[in-house]
Amino acid sequence: MVGWPRGEARDCKSLYTGSNPVPTSIIRERVRSTHNGGTMSADDSTRPWGRYEVLQESDLHKVKCIYVKPGTRLSYQRHQKRREHWFIVSGIATVVLDGETFTKLPGETVTVQMGQLHRIGNSGSDELVFVEIQTGTYFGEDDIERIEDDYAR
Repeated sequence: MVGWPRGEARDCKSLYTGSNPVPTSIIRERVRSTHNGGTMSADDSTRPWGRYEVLQESDLHKVKCIYVKPGTRLSYQRHQKRREHWFIVSGIATVVLDGETFTKLPGETVTVQMGQLHRIGNSGSDELVFVEIQTGTYFGEDDIERIEDDYAR
């Protein structure tokens, strides 16, 4: 779980709207401490493209920190029960939304609507790190319809 400073907002929405914003330095420090040999929670998951850590979840949302190895990408997919909002922390992201490809850099965001085809990959030489905020009615890994997958899953 992210260690929020006393008096700062604890909801993810404020991180992006600017209302009582949570400094991104907190997220960067959490990423740095985990990346440099710090311990991770039991909610960690390893995938062929990298790994993710669940930072927070409730019936209304789930927040993950996702680490993508250089030269790899997640599957081209969509979800029927959730939206996603990505905040790029470090690295260079190659994003595909409904067939349109573009690049995102640290500090930039991407919004993925429910049912929208999407993919993110690491086109840089350093690890790509981004925070994913899911909102909707269901956040299980089985709400993934893979259209194309480099790992034949």
